[in-house]
Amino acid sequence: MHTEMEDLRYPIGRYKKPETYNLTDIKEWVEVLDALPGWLDLCIENLDEEQLRIPYRPAGWNTNQVIHHIADSHMNAYIRVKLALTEDNPTIKTYKEAEWALLPDVEIVPVNVSNTLIHALHRRWVATLKALQPEEWDRTFYHPEHQRNIPIWEVTALYAWHSRHHMEQIRRLRERMNW
Repeated sequence: MHTEMEDLRYPIGRYKKPETYNLTDIKEWVEVLDALPGWLDLCIENLDEEQLRIPYRPAGWNTNQVIHHIADSHMNAYIRVKLALTEDNPTIKTYKEAEWALLPDVEIVPVNVSNTLIHALHRRWVATLKALQPEEWDRTFYHPEHQRNIPIWEVTALYAWHSRHHMEQIRRLRERMNW
C-alpha cells in the first residue's frame, strides 16, 4: 500500500535486492554511481541555507543532512568494497547512520564540502569498479548486522539504488517547492 508519506520517503520505491546479476546490470549500476555527483550538483544548485534546511518530508532529514549522509554512507561502502577486494571475506564495521546525521559537522561544514567529497569519492569508486575482473564481483565481506556475506555486485546494486533514492528526495522537494 502506497501512502503519500511512503512516496515521499521512498520516491523510487523501497530497495529490492536482485537475486542475480549480469554484465548489463553491472554497467547500469556503475553508470548511476558515475552520474550521481552531477545529479547532486543540479539538485542543490542555487539553494540557499534556508532551503537546504527544509526537510524533504515531515520528520525527515533536510537536504543538508541528506548530502552529508550520502558522503558518509558512500565512503563506508567504498571502503567495504576495497576490504572485500584485498581481504578474504572481512567482517566490516557497522555504524549508526541516523546518529551520524546528527553530529555537529553536519551543521557546521557547508554542504558543498560533502558534495565535493562525493565527486572525488565516486571518481575513485567508479574507477575501482570498472577495473574489476568478472570473478571479483563475487568477492564478499561479512556484515555482522545482517549476519551474512555480501558480494561486491550486491553492494553496487544497493548503492545505485541509494544514489537514485536520495537524489530523487531532493529533486522532488525542489519540484514541490518550485525552486
